[in-house]
Amino acid sequence: MHVKDIMTKNPACCDENASAQDAAKLMVGNDCGEIPVVDGEGGLVGVVTDRDICCRVVAEGKSPDTPVGDIMTRSVVTVTPDTEVDACCSTMESNQVRRVPVIDDEGNCCGMVSQADIARSGADAKTAELVEEISKPSQEKDSSGCC
Repeated sequence: MHVKDIMTKNPACCDENASAQDAAKLMVGNDCGEIPVVDGEGGLVGVVTDRDICCRVVAEGKSPDTPVGDIMTRSVVTVTPDTEVDACCSTMESNQVRRVPVIDDEGNCCGMVSQADIARSGADAKTAELVEEISKPSQEKDSSGCC
């Protein structure tokens, strides 16, 4: 099975100038916890997560109008539509991420894969392993202990 068989296609995206509040509204409206951040041509430049908004806006007392470009995660792990689901799980595990953007040959965001997508694919053992590996304590936290 390939990522294209389980991914959420055409995810809601925003650009770096969108506000943190706009990104949060997209998350609510699309029932998700991560929004890909794209450039004018649809190329992936980062992601903003519910955790980014919580730790980098709310916890620091910043305005909801803070641009996504100031708080987004720029070093993004990605997969392609033709990536095998097992390889996608391994990527998510080794990088301890719960969601991964899917990019096409031009580098444009064309989908998202989440833990829930893996679970719905019917790979029970793989899902359990994925959740266990992603949930291990990380050594890379900032001074606030949250991001």
